[in-house]
Amino acid sequence: MSSPPSTDFGVLLNVAFGVFKAGLHRHLATAGFDDVGPSFGYVFRLLQAKPLNLRLVADGLGITPQGALKLVNDMVAKGYVERHDEPLDGRVKRLALSPRAVLAIAEARRYHARFEADLAGRIGADAAAAARAALEDIAAHYGDEGPPSLRPL
Repeated sequence: MSSPPSTDFGVLLNVAFGVFKAGLHRHLATAGFDDVGPSFGYVFRLLQAKPLNLRLVADGLGITPQGALKLVNDMVAKGYVERHDEPLDGRVKRLALSPRAVLAIAEARRYHARFEADLAGRIGADAAAAARAALEDIAAHYGDEGPPSLRPL
């Protein structure tokens, strides 16, 4: 019988995510996006497909409309989200990504690709592909337990 691993699996996932996210934010800062908040990526992901109203953003994040409004207001102030009138109802605003957000997303994607390539360089392409497959499996089988913005697309 083998002894249990010294670090719990969930702790490893959390530490790995923290390392990844800290590196991503350092990378974005050096690329001129030093004001990206910790939750901006989830809103970017929601608004990439199409503009949404605040209620749909809140639902997608799994938070209250008040919480979503605070986050969106910060993103608007920093130039990442734009508000546009809803054609059928002037009281409702559509939230859309700004050109600055599109640039930040492209920069983040470059970091994602480089991170995965660096991992493959350290542990081998097969091991990196296996790590990706394991993470995809976790997301696919357990992703319905979190807010919609964290679920697999």
